Order: sequence, then structure tokens, then C-alpha cells
Amino acid sequence: MAPTTAHAPAGRRRAGRGAGPEGRPRGGPATARRQQGLAAWLFALPFMLVFGVFMLVPLVSSFLMSFTDFRSSDAQTPFNVSFVGLKQYSDLFGDAQFRKAMVNTAYVVIFGIPLTMAVALALAVALNSGITRFRTVFRVGFYTPVVTSIVAVAVVWRFILQPDGLLNTMLGWVGIGGTDWLHSTTWALPSLIVMTAWRNMGTLMIIFLAGLQNVPWEVHEAAIMDGASAWQRFRRITLPLLRPTLLLGAVLLSVGYLQFFEESFVMTQGGPLDSTLSVSYFTYDQFGFGKYGYASAASYVLFTVIAALSVLQFRLLRTKD
Repeated sequence: MAPTTAHAPAGRRRAGRGAGPEGRPRGGPATARRQQGLAAWLFALPFMLVFGVFMLVPLVSSFLMSFTDFRSSDAQTPFNVSFVGLKQYSDLFGDAQFRKAMVNTAYVVIFGIPLTMAVALALAVALNSGITRFRTVFRVGFYTPVVTSIVAVAVVWRFILQPDGLLNTMLGWVGIGGTDWLHSTTWALPSLIVMTAWRNMGTLMIIFLAGLQNVPWEVHEAAIMDGASAWQRFRRITLPLLRPTLLLGAVLLSVGYLQFFEESFVMTQGGPLDSTLSVSYFTYDQFGFGKYGYASAASYVLFTVIAALSVLQFRLLRTKD
């Protein structure tokens, strides 16, 4: 007759004293979860320290600073500044230059986002279906402006937009008189919007291309058999199934275009007559003037607008399921 548990091997009995079944530590699933949680926190600790020192502390400090009259002259005595409450915010909305910067930024968002998304989607559709030869070359070419230095981009676009540049030369071929695009209060901001759309369409093109490749071809085949045209299939099938990708692209562009800065800084320095001044550029100027509390208030106004617009886009473009 087989031996009972009382005659179990000594090695197995010794293993059972310090560990559970299959060598697991005693204490059950709760202890194992606590140990895993402790290990996760230990691995995350370096990032949390870096985030806290270089991100969280500056964020909280700048938020508190927006309720004070902190200036560069107060840097040596930061605790002697005066608490002014919402005065910095009220002064902002009474500042004609800040209101001009908000209008310019809204102009960039309203016209820049649809332009960029339309061009990027058209390129993605062409690369996904119509162009078969040299497809990789086209993808690299359209994405190149994204990774190109803004200084190099500025050199190219100055050559295009200057009074005797490429654009005016081409317009002269068809009998249209050009203008000094970057020094015109009417055309400076639209010129920068076109430049910004050209710089950013590559990123959206890659995102839209990935979304298009996830649209089931079987659905298109069924629509073709029902007699649907290419435009009907694009409007009734592709666009609805691409809605999550369009939402991602719209949110990314909104966050980027609301922080419109580099193009204006390099190309026009906010001019002429503040016609290309953005909220980010205005904030940068205020920090340069030493008005730290005022600049912090402007930055949090911009943050609030970015958050509100992102929430609105998620509500309008989210899928029903």
C-alpha cells in the first residue's frame, strides 16, 4: 500500500516550511501582489524623481506665481512678492497685445488644422491606393520636413516668400503681381500657416496611412458589388472607420498649433505690427521682460484653452460605441 502523507519525502517537507506550492512565498496572492507593487514602485522611482524635480515642481511654482506680481528683480527674495489674486489674469484680458495674440492663434488653429488634415489625408489616400511605384520614396519625401531643422526650413521659405523669390517669380509668369509676403500685415500670417502645414503634414500622413491600412478591404468589395463609386466608398466607409484616427490627428494638431511659436520666432519675430504674434510668443516676450507672474498667467490661459478644446474634440469626434 502506498505511503501516506505522514511518510512524505523530507525534501518536500522542508520546501513547504518556507514556501507555498510550486515554491511561491507564503502569504497567498495578497502578499505576491504587494511584492509586485513594491517592485513596480522601485522601478518607477527614478522617473518619478526626475518628473517631480523638472516637471511637477516648476508646474506648481508657475501656477502659484501667476497669482503674484513676481518679477526678475524678485528672484533673490522670492518670498517677499505680493499676492495679487486674479489681477494678472484680468490685466491680460485688458491687454490689447494679448488679445491680438489670441486672435492670431485662433486664426492659426481655425485655418491651419483643416488645411493640414486635408492635405495629409489626400496624400495618405494616394499613397495607400493610387501610387504603387516609388511609394517608399514618396513617404520619406513627405515626412522629411518633420525632422528638418526650423532654421533650414526658414532659409528655404525665405527664398520662396521674399519679394524677388520663387513664389513671386512663378506668379509673374501668369501675369499676377506678387507682394512682400513676410512684411505684409495681411499675408504674413497666412504665409506662416502654409509653411506650418507643410512642416506638419508628414506626421499626420503617416498616422492616416496606418488608419487607412486598417480599413477592411472586404467592406469596400461589398460596396463595389453594390455599385458604389470611389467617392461614395470614401465618404460612407473610409471616413467613418477613420474617425478615431482623425480624432487623434485633430487633437495633436490642436495642441501643436495652439502653441504656435517657432515659425513666427524665426521668420517674422511676431511682426509686422504683431500680425504674427501668438500667445506662446507673447508669453516668451513677457518672460524676457522679467514679468514672470504675468507670463505665468498667460501660459495657464493657454493651457486652459488647450484642455477645453481637446475635451470638445473628443466629444464631437468620438465613436458611438
